[in-house]
Amino acid sequence: MKKHNFSSGPAILPAEVMIEAAEAVKELDDIGLSILEISHRSEAFSSILAEAIALVKELLHLPKGYEVLFLTGGASSQFYMTAMNLLDDAGTAAYVDTGSWSTKAIKEASLFGKIEVIASSKDQNFSYIPKGYDVPDSASYLHLTSNNTIYGTQFKDWPETNVPFVCDMSSDIFSQPIDIDRFGLIYAGAQKNLGPSGTTLVIVREDMLGKVSRTIPTMLDYTTHIKKRSAFNTPPTFPIYVCLLTLRWLERNGGVEKMAEQNLAKAQLLYDAIDANPLIQGKVNREDRSLMNVSFVMADGHEDKESIFWEMCEAADCSGIKGHRTVGGFRASIYNAMPVKSIEVLIDVMNDFANKYA
Repeated sequence: MKKHNFSSGPAILPAEVMIEAAEAVKELDDIGLSILEISHRSEAFSSILAEAIALVKELLHLPKGYEVLFLTGGASSQFYMTAMNLLDDAGTAAYVDTGSWSTKAIKEASLFGKIEVIASSKDQNFSYIPKGYDVPDSASYLHLTSNNTIYGTQFKDWPETNVPFVCDMSSDIFSQPIDIDRFGLIYAGAQKNLGPSGTTLVIVREDMLGKVSRTIPTMLDYTTHIKKRSAFNTPPTFPIYVCLLTLRWLERNGGVEKMAEQNLAKAQLLYDAIDANPLIQGKVNREDRSLMNVSFVMADGHEDKESIFWEMCEAADCSGIKGHRTVGGFRASIYNAMPVKSIEVLIDVMNDFANKYA
């Protein structure tokens, strides 16, 4: 029986996407070859890549001037690649530190220019999103991490500034509409809402590029991949194909607007259950709670029951509930493809836990 997959990533994919991908592994569109063995220069794959790029632009309503890339190296490679391409030696970039991933991004970016951390929630173990800070007008860009998978916080409002955003949207891309005019560059590892691990989506506004004086290695230069339409070298063909299937699924199911509506309802259902449970409590400020990664711990005085709850989740086939190894507790990742039924199963476990041990 298929388990209820609450893993933070690689994460749940739509069931129909899994079926389609499995068929393509055997044979792609009656061409006599598997998706795993076709040439990345073939007409078949060129069509896949072109359609995937077109659907990203359509679903996110990208205007002219934005390029869409499918790269490799995960979001972690973008921590330095963004700064290498956008931050000159004499420039300054502003960063907001809201957790482990933004902390890593700050470290990598500092190799290529001056970094100013203008706000941080480290003082309270990243349990909130900073607000009320000023963004220097002279900054080359403002780097944000829109959703924090480890701590369970998410930006609900963007800072007021004319400085372009560079944003890590690995865990909430395609979960809600984006005010794209605010963003100079968006990057996202695919393995949350878009596809399997192995490819990274980059959306970059062309006027952000060509402003640094350094020589950029060919493979790390965004313009290389723009000119070659993400096929300068052999791209990750199968992950991109699964991304295409997921993008088609998104389009069939109402796009990001419908996903936003469903995600809000799913998250509210789960947070309401947490707030009503005497043995469980949330970990972060309510106004900053993530709609993608719901984090919680045992309530004060009930920490000794953590293993019991974990075993009950396992018995109910709720997989991937344990919190990140660096923070402990529990985390339910409820991305676009997560069905309400699975959330209801987890809530039943929570209620049963309270009935037996409160």
